[in-house]
Amino acid sequence: MPQLSQIPAVAMAASPMASNDYHQLPDHLPATAKQLRYARDIAARAAVELPAEALADRRALSAWIDAHRPRPVASRFANYPSSKQVGFAERIARIKRREVPPECFHDRLMMSRWIDSNK
Repeated sequence: MPQLSQIPAVAMAASPMASNDYHQLPDHLPATAKQLRYARDIAARAAVELPAEALADRRALSAWIDAHRPRPVASRFANYPSSKQVGFAERIARIKRREVPPECFHDRLMMSRWIDSNK
């Protein structure tokens, strides 16, 4: 391993840790245009006021968006296995010459367990 005195000065200058410029990075960055559009859309749909301090900082606006964005509504089919999961299970069943239990087609966790035990 070379000693510090043996490393050329050019290599040390190019090294990000060699310079102390990383202390010059800004503490906060302004919000992006995309963030502002999305936050204003959320505020309009929810009839909520968008705080001015959140508009000035990217992290603050991101936190506000996370707290106020609409959550997806759970579908009654959310627990069903995916088409890829069903296809994979049926392929395994053909190879092993057995059937996938009918109850597996109504529960993704049950289908996953059946696949794992029959691979």
